[in-house]
Amino acid sequence: MDINSKHQSQTGHGAGDYGYEGYAGYNPAGYGGENTVQRTFGDYALILRERIWYIIVVFLVVFSSSLVYTFSQTKIYSASASVQIFRSDPTVITNVKAVVDSDIRGAEDLNTIIEVLRSGSIIQKVAQRITGDDLRQFMAPYQTGKGGDPITPLDILGANRNIVPQRLSLIINIQYRHPDRFIAAKVANMFVDEFIAYNNRVRIDESMKAVEELKIRADQQERKVRDLAIELQSYREKNNMVSLDQRKDIVTEKLKALNSNLTQVDTKLKDSEIRWKQVQDRLTAGGDLTELSFISGQPLINGLVSEISAKKVLRAQLRDRYRDKHPIMIENMNSLAQAERELKQAIENASATIESEYQNAKSNAIQAKASLVQAEAESMQLDRAAVEYDSRASELKINEVILQNLITRMRETTISSTIESQNARLVDPAAPSLEDGYVSPKIPLNLGIGFVGGLGLGLAFAFFVAFIDDRVKSSFDIESVVGLPLIGIIPQIKKMEQPDKAQIAINNADRQVAEAFLTLHSSLRLKDESKNAQCILLTSTMPGEGKSFTTTNLALTFAAHGERVAIVDCDLRKPNIHKSFRLENRKGVIDICAGVATIDDVVIRNVHPNLDIIPTGGRAKNPTQILNGKNFEALIADLRKRYDRIFFDTPPLAAVSDALIVLPLVDGSIFTIFFNKVRRKAAQFSAKKLLETNVPVFGAVLNGLNLAVSGYYYAQYYDKSYKDYYVVMSKNDTTPER
Repeated sequence: MDINSKHQSQTGHGAGDYGYEGYAGYNPAGYGGENTVQRTFGDYALILRERIWYIIVVFLVVFSSSLVYTFSQTKIYSASASVQIFRSDPTVITNVKAVVDSDIRGAEDLNTIIEVLRSGSIIQKVAQRITGDDLRQFMAPYQTGKGGDPITPLDILGANRNIVPQRLSLIINIQYRHPDRFIAAKVANMFVDEFIAYNNRVRIDESMKAVEELKIRADQQERKVRDLAIELQSYREKNNMVSLDQRKDIVTEKLKALNSNLTQVDTKLKDSEIRWKQVQDRLTAGGDLTELSFISGQPLINGLVSEISAKKVLRAQLRDRYRDKHPIMIENMNSLAQAERELKQAIENASATIESEYQNAKSNAIQAKASLVQAEAESMQLDRAAVEYDSRASELKINEVILQNLITRMRETTISSTIESQNARLVDPAAPSLEDGYVSPKIPLNLGIGFVGGLGLGLAFAFFVAFIDDRVKSSFDIESVVGLPLIGIIPQIKKMEQPDKAQIAINNADRQVAEAFLTLHSSLRLKDESKNAQCILLTSTMPGEGKSFTTTNLALTFAAHGERVAIVDCDLRKPNIHKSFRLENRKGVIDICAGVATIDDVVIRNVHPNLDIIPTGGRAKNPTQILNGKNFEALIADLRKRYDRIFFDTPPLAAVSDALIVLPLVDGSIFTIFFNKVRRKAAQFSAKKLLETNVPVFGAVLNGLNLAVSGYYYAQYYDKSYKDYYVVMSKNDTTPER
């Protein structure tokens, strides 16, 4: 067989090829070809079913913990008072600005007020108000703080108060939690009262400070104004400037009039210049002056344009009826030409008028500027004489205004500090909640979290245990991880002696096991490669997986069906076949390969009908040399002539390489795996060795299936109803029939 054929035999065998429908509802569809075996939802459900007690225990621990925690907690009541923040302080006296600006202009201002409510100052004031019986009731539920230190009211108030601003409003809820519902309501109302009182204290304190500062500055300013007034009067008397103000007023009025006139003249000049430039530009470009609004807007030109348009329309209408030389057409065309000449003359007159206006405006502007220059020179001369005077007078006036403002502000601040004004008011006072209106513990929420958390942790723990448990136990493990098709499942056998186990296929000690070997026999006969295989090798990953047990019972099953069968014990290191049949192991394979005996000398005939045994003949010191010898090849060639089936029991692959030496001499191999014993990587590594050879691997046999958990992984293969059937069969029929 070539490598391609071998590979096809290894990967191309689906479930139907070996006569099974998939164990535990596992459908190996997609095995072989381009698809790979994938876990289904059923596989994950089986993982949970097998570890259901893990889930239950973890769930009960978590859920009971949540129960204990919930019902051991002290009941906490919550009381809430709402306070409204005014967008601006109430106006008692108009035009009087407060020292402290508490207006709400944006989110920052509102957040500032919220932080004031959360501040330690408010907490400290509330703590000072809790006295007497209220203090004893307030502190009763609390014993000590962290580290055994005495707990203070400040610690309790800060930890149990909550400020909740209402969205899209200026309403703020102040909540307080306490085991005593009446204390919770009292403390919540205290927070509101202290917040309002805090604002008043801040406003009054800041106002009084401002009044004191204003009074000091007003006294200083008053002395300064008095000194400046004396200096100004002395300067006027010294320089004889009593009539200066009157002269300055006259010159100032004259400058104002000339400036106003110049502004008007400049405006007219700019307008006329713009119109004249537009006319010149249009004439230079050969454009139509009627497109200018200040020309087309003249009544005469506007009428002529309308008249010409009407005549053109009439001419177009007449052309549809008359020719150009028709008297009516000639009359119309003459009338149109006359109107166009009149329009041209009117436009020329308008253009001349615009030019005349521009020249007049230009002349007026020159005259106005000259008059203004003359008046400015006169004013400058007067100003130079009055600079010092005006400077002294201006300084006096400014300081008088400052003094007046200081006095006014001081009086306003004094008045506002004596008026009670609040920027917040209580909307709803806190009231004690009902006896069963506690907010903590939240029994439904805690129990829900405990239920969901317990279930989730239980599932997670079950999957974690499944993740760390890497032993082969399911058909998914065998087909997807190990990489071999599952061709048979052998149930676990109750305690019995080794020879009885080795012959259980025919002694009916366990009907289920006997039926399992009959099923394995049928599976091997469904595929041409295994059906026609004469020499079959059985091996496993590690010792104790039941390869010898599988070898003997499978051989007995083939023998019971009329085939001549031989078992060759090739485990020269630890022979076991002779023990399975209570035989002596004096001569065997070792003697044949050494050339000191023949097959006829060592074979034990008719151990059972149609079954012969060739033991090892002892233990070999050099098993690999014996199995590599030509005499061993000759032994197999001779056996092929004598028997229909030859089964070779070989050592485990993970321990030694003896099986790989025998493998090229046989027609195929069967890999034995013990349920829930061998690790996946070890089985995968051993199976890979088989698959890398040029010899077909018929599949894997799962041995020692624990019927207690068979329903988790192989529910379709083993069921209670099947057990009843086996019992009936074992009572009524003691021999296997095929």
